Amino acid sequence: MTTAKNDDPLAAVRLDVDALIDDPATAIIVCCGSGGVGKTTTAAALGLRAAERGRKVVVLTIDPARRLAQSMGLTELDNTPRLVKGISSAQGGGELQAMMLDMKRTFDEVVLAHADPERARQIMENPFYQSLSSGFAGTQEYMAMEKLGQLQASGDWDLIVVDTPPSRSALDFLDAPNRLGSFLDGTLIRVLMAPAKVGGRSAMRFLNVGMTMFTGVLSKVLGANVLRDASTFVAAMDSMFGGFRERADRTYQLLQAPGTAFLVVAAPERDALREAAYFVDRLETDRMPLAGLVLNRVHRTGAPQLTAERALAAAETLESTDTSDDEADTTALAPESELLAAGLLRLHADRMRTITHERRMRDRFVSVYPDVPVVEVPALAGDVHDLEGLREIGERLGAG
Repeated sequence: MTTAKNDDPLAAVRLDVDALIDDPATAIIVCCGSGGVGKTTTAAALGLRAAERGRKVVVLTIDPARRLAQSMGLTELDNTPRLVKGISSAQGGGELQAMMLDMKRTFDEVVLAHADPERARQIMENPFYQSLSSGFAGTQEYMAMEKLGQLQASGDWDLIVVDTPPSRSALDFLDAPNRLGSFLDGTLIRVLMAPAKVGGRSAMRFLNVGMTMFTGVLSKVLGANVLRDASTFVAAMDSMFGGFRERADRTYQLLQAPGTAFLVVAAPERDALREAAYFVDRLETDRMPLAGLVLNRVHRTGAPQLTAERALAAAETLESTDTSDDEADTTALAPESELLAAGLLRLHADRMRTITHERRMRDRFVSVYPDVPVVEVPALAGDVHDLEGLREIGERLGAG
């Protein structure tokens, strides 16, 4: 999946994307990175390229942006995988489906799958549950873990591509099992479960004075109705808490398994590569399998030998011409074609300065992380809006 460096000490190990997606052992690819670097497009392009090379792929996006649906010709994305039409698999058997995480619906599915109908109805009608499942901090990351586990367990696809939220929250789902464990083992949960465990409201007298004072404070802070709804919710969910933790732990282990590959996506800019460095460090700390870095929207030129300085000098020469040595201060405008050429030279100089800056940023990253494979994806002239654009991105990913 990687190729060796050349003689340049700052040349990165090349990431072979086609080898990665062709490998039947690769079952999950997780794309992470900061916002605005083309991460969603990269995930979609990887999914399309893998499908057209013969794999059955589902792309799961957690990013609320709708670009993924638009580029794949779908009117919408929701919690159900939808078939993407127009896939041309030369090797046969390839298929692409796409979906967007619906946090509340995923939570509902978990409740319906692990509670009897009456208990599930009580849970889903509870106001505390409705608030928790719609926007409680950390719920999205945990439900992303749940959905990934569901997709993998179904066995319907041989490759799952996950497009994570932007910025550092993209790795928050790695913390989901620990966060859930802390939540379930926390003082608040124990307080809310205590009345139900010892026999309901009448059993409150068995609680010690300190616990009674604590619940009294909570009632004042949260409101009696909120506290009652929360207590009822926790009592109804009590039998399910262990299952939540076990499934989150299994998915976490799945992310650490050899069949998973993390791709960090970045642009060749300082801030984006600083975030990429954070992701690389975090993945190493958590012992997650990092496949490499996708350096997106890299600028190229067809005339690399023409430096910015030489281009500017040539432009100045074309823009002004001395008429004679005796009339040094008299200048004549160059013909229109020469002015046009001068403008193009100035544009080339700007491009070369951009390329030099991007190479400096890349080299700085490579010097710190020399063993992280890198694939550079040249920038397109415009945005990607359809399958053809995704194919072009995929081809550039493959060519590296």
